[in-house]
Amino acid sequence: MPYSSTLPICENISETLYTVNAGNPLNLTSTLGHALNYTSFWVASSKGPCAVTDIYGNVKISNCNLSLPALCTQSAPFANSTYTDTTSKYQVTVNTGNQAITGFRDRRTFRFQGIRYAAQPERFTYSQVYNETAALSALSYGQSCLQAGTTGIAGGEDCLFLNIYTPHLPSNGSDSTNLKPVLFFIHGGGFVSGSGADPEYDGGNMASRGDVVVVSINYRLGIFGFLALDDGITNGNFGIADQITALDWVRANIAAFGGDANLITLIGQSAGAASVRQLLTSPPAVGKFTGAIVQSDPLGLGEFYNYMSIPTIEEEVVAIVDPVLESTGCANATSQVSCLRSVSADELLITNLPYLVVDGTYITQSNITFNTSLPHAKVNILAGMLHDDMAGLISYPNTTNISQAIEAIGYNAAVVLDNPSLFPEPTGSNATTNIFNVTSHLSTDYGFRCVNHAYAVSAVSDGFFESYWFYQFERSYQYIEFDPNAPVCQAPVDQEHPYGDTSLPYFRCHGGDILYSFGNIEFVGVPLRDNIDLPFEQYILDLWASFTRTSNPNPTSDYLSARGYTSTLDQVTASGGTWQSVTSSSATLRSLDWPSSQIAFDEASQCDVLDIPLDYFS
Repeated sequence: MPYSSTLPICENISETLYTVNAGNPLNLTSTLGHALNYTSFWVASSKGPCAVTDIYGNVKISNCNLSLPALCTQSAPFANSTYTDTTSKYQVTVNTGNQAITGFRDRRTFRFQGIRYAAQPERFTYSQVYNETAALSALSYGQSCLQAGTTGIAGGEDCLFLNIYTPHLPSNGSDSTNLKPVLFFIHGGGFVSGSGADPEYDGGNMASRGDVVVVSINYRLGIFGFLALDDGITNGNFGIADQITALDWVRANIAAFGGDANLITLIGQSAGAASVRQLLTSPPAVGKFTGAIVQSDPLGLGEFYNYMSIPTIEEEVVAIVDPVLESTGCANATSQVSCLRSVSADELLITNLPYLVVDGTYITQSNITFNTSLPHAKVNILAGMLHDDMAGLISYPNTTNISQAIEAIGYNAAVVLDNPSLFPEPTGSNATTNIFNVTSHLSTDYGFRCVNHAYAVSAVSDGFFESYWFYQFERSYQYIEFDPNAPVCQAPVDQEHPYGDTSLPYFRCHGGDILYSFGNIEFVGVPLRDNIDLPFEQYILDLWASFTRTSNPNPTSDYLSARGYTSTLDQVTASGGTWQSVTSSSATLRSLDWPSSQIAFDEASQCDVLDIPLDYFS
């Protein structure tokens, strides 16, 4: 545009022309991306009107009639877990499909919170992509799906919303240039709790620093998401189907928000990770994404067995549905599903944990198989766990008798007693903590580590995926909202370290990776414990974002240099700094610490005595 058009353009978005002078030099090489096709930009300057700057912040006066891009100010404040400014001056509307969707911008990204991706389906039916003609507000999060909260019932049945965080909006809906890869997040919570709007999952930092579009979703939970009946119609897995409905909405609409529908990486943690693993072999999902990040997949045995060996509908009915039918008076109803639809949501909510089932459509395989002739997504995988993943999921011992403590969490004490060198009991001053070291060690191997290692090895050996990258967190930051065995999952506090001394031993527990993955330590309002927390969360975010952009978790030095990400650049260029994928001849993982390193799959001897060796799936 000519200079005369710049002020109205900036004012249209409640901003002014950006001022460049000796007091605020500007280096645009790391911020403007595709705009670097230009060499000059309209700005305001004390030198007078029609001032231009080059990409290094050098200002001069130019011909006012030249057609150049303009730089406007960005006055929107940062959003955080307790504050957003959604006033009209920062609002922005995107037109896609039949909807006009109004979100807002903060200092980092454009944010669209609470977009409806499906109308409320009739209870125990499958959702459909929403495409009604409507003007939708996306200024606040939609309600979470119905679940038991800490003080009663939370959420509701009209809950199928998603959130989008994007660093780039196309100039118009048909602009297909400079589209960003998409990170599609599925929350955890054991399929009974959680929300895509939880502050720890906020996608603003990932979108801005990682240069990707982040989507987080809700899906139906508990009995509402997973009830199946043996009536030939009510086949369950409604929550899994919701995830695919949301994925279909994203594929149809994400280009209008700057996202590339052909470059979608699924990411899930805990039950979200289990969901991602199911989507890898779900016929309605295969072909709709290019990669997957699987964080702390409960792919073990014991209490997680039904996540690995999926029951049939008939098995699920006997295990958990028959008691529900009896308690609600629906057992002998002409139509059990119609009867259950008439029962209050509050009454239905108080039931047993849900089961995924083999329904024949969304989940077609009971057991894990690497048969490449069956439907599966031959994509790139990044997967892993925390060093002590189960330490946040088992009960802290109430006894100093090691046999009783092991039996109390459902494991065979003989495994430990017969192999004391493999599961050693520490000799610290706190006897119950010593016992907890053993029970968390045993349960983490059994519930997470061994089966996930074996899964990776077989998947690679059978050529099931394009690539497989494995990690283990040796550093964690437990989110205060999920800290069931406090304070063992927190770094020890003392006078010199009021927020925790990360150099001392502590348990790296389930969920302690999330704040790092999304870069949200300060967003949720918890303090940095030392001078490592910030560069480490930047480093982890950079690895995850690199995988989303390139299918490789090693960010290029060009990208890191251009953006000034010096601490990550130092990490990945240091000796031994390259993350290596799992291969048929090399089963190694990335030990994520500061600094990180590449190590062989650990605990092989322990996995052998637990009868879960690396060739378990063979």
